[in-house]
Amino acid sequence: MRGLPLAASQAPLRRLLVIGAHSDDAEIGCGGTVLRILAEHPGVAVTWVVLAAAGEREAEARASAEALLADAAEARVIVGGLRDGFLPYLGPVTKDLFEELKAQVDPDLVLTHQRNDLHQDHRVACELTWNTFRDHLILEYEIPKWDGDLGAPNVFVPLPGDLASRKVDHLMNHFASQRSKRWFTRDVFQGLMRLRGMECASDTGLAEAFYGRKLTLLP
Repeated sequence: MRGLPLAASQAPLRRLLVIGAHSDDAEIGCGGTVLRILAEHPGVAVTWVVLAAAGEREAEARASAEALLADAAEARVIVGGLRDGFLPYLGPVTKDLFEELKAQVDPDLVLTHQRNDLHQDHRVACELTWNTFRDHLILEYEIPKWDGDLGAPNVFVPLPGDLASRKVDHLMNHFASQRSKRWFTRDVFQGLMRLRGMECASDTGLAEAFYGRKLTLLP
């Protein structure tokens, strides 16, 4: 599998693949990390995938991705249009989407859902990510929610304060359909970054966290 270089000169990040089951998932789980990657790797091309979104949610997904990826050298947004909440029961269609994706992109890094997420769509997204991109570097992001399935991640990305604030502002500005939900608040998103920042001793006290199931270091 592809490794994680210890020096940027070894293998600069050129192609990033971000996979989310729903229109706000990736923004919540790794929005700050994506912003930092774009700031530090100006030549990166991003493929942004949302599996289940339709109507207002599809419009939110596309507008959000366009704004978040404004600094990318190249940005491609794919909205699968699958039925929200039904991915485990849409096996062939969902699998076909991933097979098409494999033929279109060869990413240096893949960001996807974590495998122990209690939302059924999230778990399927993670499973198919690993099945499809077996030779790639994959990091799994986390999403706070009612289910209470946060765990102990082992990979951290410290975030500057301005990027953390930009992430939270972005979420609140681009997902009006979700603002009525009790968990969709500034305090929740900021609080999780504060917790992960404490755990990794971030200089700013802010970070996003991931699960790295398989990593090969390249000294």
